[in-house]
Amino acid sequence: MAKLTDVCDFQGGSQPPKEEWSFEEQDGYIRMLQIRDFTQSERVTPEYIKISGSTKTCEADDILIARYGASLGKILTGLAGAYNVAIMRTIPNETVLTKRYLYYYLKSPYFQTSILNVGSRAAQAGFNKEDLSKLDINCPSFEEQGNIVQILHKVEDVIENRKSELDKLDELIKARFVEMFGEQEINPFGFNKSTIGKCCTLKSGTSLPADKENEGGNIPYVKVGDMNYPGNERYITTSSRYVTESTAGKGLFDVGSIIFPKRGGAIGTNKKRMTVVPICADLNVMGVSSNGSLMPEYLLAYFDMIDMGDLADGSSVPQINNKNIAPLEILVPPMDIQNKFAEFVQQVDKSKVAVQKSLDETQMLFDSLMQEYFG
Repeated sequence: MAKLTDVCDFQGGSQPPKEEWSFEEQDGYIRMLQIRDFTQSERVTPEYIKISGSTKTCEADDILIARYGASLGKILTGLAGAYNVAIMRTIPNETVLTKRYLYYYLKSPYFQTSILNVGSRAAQAGFNKEDLSKLDINCPSFEEQGNIVQILHKVEDVIENRKSELDKLDELIKARFVEMFGEQEINPFGFNKSTIGKCCTLKSGTSLPADKENEGGNIPYVKVGDMNYPGNERYITTSSRYVTESTAGKGLFDVGSIIFPKRGGAIGTNKKRMTVVPICADLNVMGVSSNGSLMPEYLLAYFDMIDMGDLADGSSVPQINNKNIAPLEILVPPMDIQNKFAEFVQQVDKSKVAVQKSLDETQMLFDSLMQEYFG
């Protein structure tokens, strides 16, 4: 057992002035890595900075740690370039510690809990090198480190494969939607057209006093964070808080409503869920429910084809309101065709349940192994 800082150094990033940034790669410049480059790579346009004596750089196999904010403790790797002050680079003593073993140690409950506890005590969630000096790390032989990494990597691969299966099943639903109904803008089958405002009811959640948010009852009180719960990602059935029906009041959403974040950065995450039990939602959640001409499964698949971030207004805190959703054009196919699509979705969901069960079991195994190896 050793002190973490005795076997690993840590180097913070740099933040060059904005006039030294560029969206084009050119001589004397290097890609600038921010947390979002790792966590939202498909949505990020690469940026470059002028190389100077203060530029801090990393290689693609380096292990980095997010230092601040909502991403605190997230372990980042796979990109080479310069990195900013919100990221800390690890520099292990590779005579006693391999990078991949360190990677799993940093993802372990021991390290993550320690970092989150430090962050929760700060005015702005974060940690520094001194905080890391209080942590210990077991440094077994290179052979044992290699065995541990190999086992964890194999289990992690299974987890990623199961997640990929779930994604492919979602893509299957999208493909079937297009096959049965065509592109909404083209309408190749000549279905009736309407707008969301005409054939649906739109509403926002409600704000509850703090003492009412978890008073007990049988109605889940859903906030945006609850839409991250594991399980079938198309539906929401639970929350960390419950209220009574009378408290839910105007914030009550019926079964079959399609809900999504309506304010702030969460809009761009494209979380959309169908309620399969009545729920109450807070003010940051908006819902759409059919007035009878659209099956909920059809309505959810329709919204799954839309990037909600494109609908938000351009204010400093992006928002989606009725005026952004109501004008959206939507095809209204005959109900028998919508029913066939709903039946297909339900069959796919059965497959998703089986895959999700396997994923949950594998994740439990991974968590158990991480606890065993790193405490």
